[in-house]
Amino acid sequence: MGAFKVKSFDRFAQKHGISDADLLKAAKRVIAGNFDADLGGGVYKQRLARVGQGKSSGFRTLVAHRTSEHVFFVFGFSKSERDNVTLKELEALKVQAKILGALSTNQMVRAIQCGALIEVEHGGYQDQKQERNR
Repeated sequence: MGAFKVKSFDRFAQKHGISDADLLKAAKRVIAGNFDADLGGGVYKQRLARVGQGKSSGFRTLVAHRTSEHVFFVFGFSKSERDNVTLKELEALKVQAKILGALSTNQMVRAIQCGALIEVEHGGYQDQKQERNR
């Protein structure tokens, strides 16, 4: 399984201190069929807890998953900031899920090299940052 963040989601995750370890757990839940909502078109909602709090007051992540091989974190928001995505945003996310799901291996490598996709790794930036803050 490969888990990836689009560039804008990576900025969201860094801003809110969401660790790669938490993202990997969420990706594994989606692959296992344990997601919070199937929004259609390969887009799934997965809740993440804030540090020291539960999932209900935490973050909502929207994940593109159209193959058994890859999960893409494409959008995130805080439940306290907004209730959900708009229909227009959801349609755009479905298009994005279709495109990401159809990427060839070479296209994935190029997207990673140019920074459009960031691989989610255990021990990544956020995990190291949180360890330093403990």
